Amino acid sequence: MEKQQIIFLVGLTGSGKSTAGRLAADALGFDFSDSDRVIEGRQGVSISELFSTRGEARFREVEGEVIRGYSTVDKIVVATGGGAVTTEVGLEALTNGFAVWLRISPQEAARRLMVNPGAEERPLLATPYIAGQSRENAITARLTEMLAARETLYAQSADAIVDVDGLTAVEVARDCVARWRGAAARVETPGGSYDIIVRDGALDGVGRECRTRGLKGRAFVITDENAGPLFEDRLLTSLGAADYPVDVLRIAAGEEHKTLESVNRVYDWLIGHRIERQDFVVSLGGGVVTDLAGFAAATILRGIDFVHVPTSMLAMVDASVGGKTGVDHPRGKNLIGAFAQPRAVIIDPQVLKTLPERQLRNGWAEVIKHGLILDAKLMADLEAAATQPGVMLSADLIARSVAIKARIVSEDEREAGRRTLLNYGHTLGHAIEAITGYDTYLHGEAVAIGMRAAGLMAVELGVLARGDFERQQALIRASGLPERAPGLDVDALLDATLQDKKVRAGAVQWVLLRRLGEAYVHGAIDTSVVLRAVQRVTE
Repeated sequence: MEKQQIIFLVGLTGSGKSTAGRLAADALGFDFSDSDRVIEGRQGVSISELFSTRGEARFREVEGEVIRGYSTVDKIVVATGGGAVTTEVGLEALTNGFAVWLRISPQEAARRLMVNPGAEERPLLATPYIAGQSRENAITARLTEMLAARETLYAQSADAIVDVDGLTAVEVARDCVARWRGAAARVETPGGSYDIIVRDGALDGVGRECRTRGLKGRAFVITDENAGPLFEDRLLTSLGAADYPVDVLRIAAGEEHKTLESVNRVYDWLIGHRIERQDFVVSLGGGVVTDLAGFAAATILRGIDFVHVPTSMLAMVDASVGGKTGVDHPRGKNLIGAFAQPRAVIIDPQVLKTLPERQLRNGWAEVIKHGLILDAKLMADLEAAATQPGVMLSADLIARSVAIKARIVSEDEREAGRRTLLNYGHTLGHAIEAITGYDTYLHGEAVAIGMRAAGLMAVELGVLARGDFERQQALIRASGLPERAPGLDVDALLDATLQDKKVRAGAVQWVLLRRLGEAYVHGAIDTSVVLRAVQRVTE
């Protein structure tokens, strides 16, 4: 049997292996099994009794035999015990399938176990309490010891990792399925479901990925004058190898060309080639290309399929994911468009080697934003990696950033709720772009300045600790992003924020941080607080 027909979930007790495993199995049409329950059924006693009467060594022996037995089963998701990786038999058995480590902090695992009445029956957690120590603290201490002993083994056994702190079981299951499919993440919305592939060399496999997803007809590639000369030939070779007839259009590069006039040129081209509903568009380029080509595909013939192949950092971690398509209006950015989900997003981090450093940093602002708003661990990892050479080409960090956005989009396709958090730093950032004609500050640079302004507001309002704000700014500086836009007209900036899509009843809804990794929508803020923040970032 092929290895990928078995998915093993490994990780600390409390990581949600059983719950997420059942959901992942349902999504794939696989069977589900809990190795602990199988052991209990075969031995006729509970796990606790097996430990107490026969010892952990015998339990591990039985556990290894059970896990090895799954190698004869097809299409199954298996939740393993937390210590399955601690024996050679267990580690070897896991190689028969695709192992996903549900990585959880001891603190979060303990919190979950506290509300689980079965926690007392977990034999390795039956540790004596230290005088004056709460049960939760005792469990946390024990889990910390267990993780220290097993962390290397979990990493050694894992084909993929899902960080589960702060995620629902549905989100964990979705990420597990995405990893098994070879994707960094999966978006599932009423408007469409699709995988996001993040892999070095993925550009050369675009044709194969399109065939895998059942795309037919002709491939109409839309690129621009920057990306086309660099990557067009490789994309055409890949599509040709998959037997797709291909036509290519290069549009002018730059935000100033993200207009209805450019979309009309695309319409003329597609109609001139007698576009049919079974045909599909492939966007090859940065965020301007993915936004514009996606909008054209979403509206020609009332909508045809499209695939994004982003070539800039900004497009990879932001523009290509989420189904926002559209163009700019002279009075504001992205005011004209439609929600339309692609059939796939295919990301090859190695193409970033062709980008100037400023463009890399431009997109990195969105990676930082994702850590700031929803993932404190990603934030900490970005801080640790900030000065490492080549960090911005890291497939792992890009994939983790993309997964955060994919989860939010899956929950809130049309920005009616939680997706608004993705606009952290964007309200003022978009205003900066608009009043400077989109040619002074790159998007990520403007967002970095906007995040500082939002941080200043949050500190003044007393909702964000000064230390967290300083950590935010230290990471922004270490990433080579600006903190100020000196000399800009404050009144013009404030007026431009009123064109923001988050305005309600004439008042801007500001996204702020409570702490690193936790954002919220504050609602209207006193004008004097906003004014002081904007003045600070324009000094």
